[in-house]
Order: sequence, then C-alpha cells, then structure tokens
Amino acid sequence: PPPVADLADRRYRAGYLSWALNANRPYIDHAALFLRDPETAGKKYARDGRKVAVSSRWIGSRGFYPGVIQEITSGAPRRVVDLGAGAGGLLIRLLRDLPDSTGLALDLSAAACDEALRAARRAGVADRLDVVHRSIESIAEDPAPVRGADVVHAGFVLHDVVARPDVLDAVLRACRESLAEGGRMIVTDAVPYVPDPRERAFSALFSYLHASSMEVNLPPTEVWHEAFRRAGFTDVSSTPLRMPGSRVFQAAG
Repeated sequence: PPPVADLADRRYRAGYLSWALNANRPYIDHAALFLRDPETAGKKYARDGRKVAVSSRWIGSRGFYPGVIQEITSGAPRRVVDLGAGAGGLLIRLLRDLPDSTGLALDLSAAACDEALRAARRAGVADRLDVVHRSIESIAEDPAPVRGADVVHAGFVLHDVVARPDVLDAVLRACRESLAEGGRMIVTDAVPYVPDPRERAFSALFSYLHASSMEVNLPPTEVWHEAFRRAGFTDVSSTPLRMPGSRVFQAAG
C-alpha cells in the first residue's frame, strides 16, 4: 500500500510545481538572457528531458490520461494507433484494459521506440503492439500505420505541426481516409491563454513558454475545429480535461 492514502493526488499536484520549477529551471535561472535573446539562450541552456518527462507524467496521471483513456475505451476499439507515442505508456495501458485489441505506437525517436518494445514485453502485450519508427508528418505520404484503425490518437504532439497548415491538413486527411468504418480521431492538446479562472494561471505560463522558448504557438479551439473540418471530418467536438488549458478533441465522419 502507498505510504499515504492520497499519494496519487499529492503526486499529481506536485507535478505542476515540478514542471514549473524543475523542468523549466533554465528559464528561471537565466530569465534575463531568455527575455533579451531567446535564440542564444535556447542553444546554451536546455531543459532536462527526464525532468520534463517525469513532471509531465505526474500531471498526466490525473490531468489528462484518465479522460483520454475513458474516451478511447468507450467505443471498445479493436485497433488503436498512437502518433508520437513516446515509450508507449498510453498504448500499453490501453491494451491491458482492452485484451482483445491491438495497437501501433509511432514515434520519431529510435530510443523511445526501443523502450516501447521493452515495456510491451514487460507488460505482456508485445504480441499485440507494433512499434514504428517514423515521423508523424510521414503519414501524409504513407498512411499504412493508421490504415484500418478504429481510433487514431495524438497527445500533445500535433501542435508542432499546426504552423504548417498544409502538412497538418495532409496528416489529418490521411488519418480520416484510413480509419475503419465508424472510426474516430482523438487529439489531446492544449489551447492558449484560457481566461477561465481555474485555468488562467497555468494556461498563461504553458502558452508563454511554448511561444517564447519553443517557438510553438498553441492553436485555439476554433483553429483545431477548422483543421478537422478541412480534412473532411463532419462531427467535431472538444472537451476540457482536468489539466488547465488541456482539451480532448474528437473527430469522426
């Protein structure tokens, strides 16, 4: 048993502090340089990838994973594809919950793909999980990895593609055309500068850091909806998740 009954909730709340103060420590320690010359500062002072991953996982444990898992499993999909899957944690959990389903994890990082294979073997789902070392953008030219999927999910990765609307449109269109009949695309991402009092503070920090230090301008809700419709989806919706600023978008049709 855990040392305290509310350990999971404490870890979730600590994730925000860890992300702000540890994962983003270079921005705090060298704030003046990042404000004066963000390009030079970014090259000189990089974030610790492990601290980013750990704090994100703590936030995700209650902030967005439960909502996304509920959305995906609600339709009992037989085939799930996760774009930008990292080490495959979400898919492995899904395959444990869906014993008759198969999955495919796609990621640009060879190290992440190798770890996904190892993690799948440890979890006893390796026979139901395919791992593909490719970029998300490559789906536009070769949609084989998403063909026949009941659900295609992308978690906090597609906002990197939004700055190239033609590429985003091509990826979304390829996913729509490749889905099985009745299939859905589910995208988990963040929208910028949410004015709601519950979300405002963290959303502002999240949006500012992405724009100023990562050159990623988080797209607002209406931009996501327009992109899905341009790709041919006719049934598009979005739902707030527990993490401030996070949304789960569903597109079908």
